[in-house]
Amino acid sequence: MALTRQQKEAQIADLQEKLTKASSVVFAHYIGLSVGNLTKLRSNLRKEQAEMKVAKKSLIRIAMKQVKAPEISDELLPGPVACIFSMGEPTSGPSVAHKFSRDHAQVKLIGGIFLGKLLSSEEALSLALIPSRLELLALFMSMCNGPLTQFMSACSSPLSGFARALSELAKKRETEVPAVPAAIEPTAPAPIPKS
Repeated sequence: MALTRQQKEAQIADLQEKLTKASSVVFAHYIGLSVGNLTKLRSNLRKEQAEMKVAKKSLIRIAMKQVKAPEISDELLPGPVACIFSMGEPTSGPSVAHKFSRDHAQVKLIGGIFLGKLLSSEEALSLALIPSRLELLALFMSMCNGPLTQFMSACSSPLSGFARALSELAKKRETEVPAVPAAIEPTAPAPIPKS
């Protein structure tokens, strides 16, 4: 069904708004996905502050031209295309789409835009594989924490060894039965010499 002029203008305005707010945009193939899987993909994207918009390529180009984004060639966008806008972290949308594509071969990243530069399909995939900001912070914290933990362990090791040795010595002394001295038998007093 053909879109009316007003519908096209509304889609262009929506695309322009998303293009200006997005930290990154990737383009993906999606044809062949069932409605249920498409809904699941959109739900997964929303959880990560990203969203998917399907529009005609001509409308995508017009919206990109109006926001002064790089011009997209026909080779970059073959076939029907979905735009995945990352509203939070730049890696959120590409990462979700890539993870979803592992179980659904119909989804394939074919390009994108990041920092005002066009991305090839390989570059879009590289963007998808970058860990999120929180994952990188957790990795950094574990790298910082590792040497401190080792240092603390090295410092406490001699002290804990010494404490264990004292404890074992105390236990050993408690279990040893003290030797009872032999009873001294009374002897008759020695006679006093007479002088």
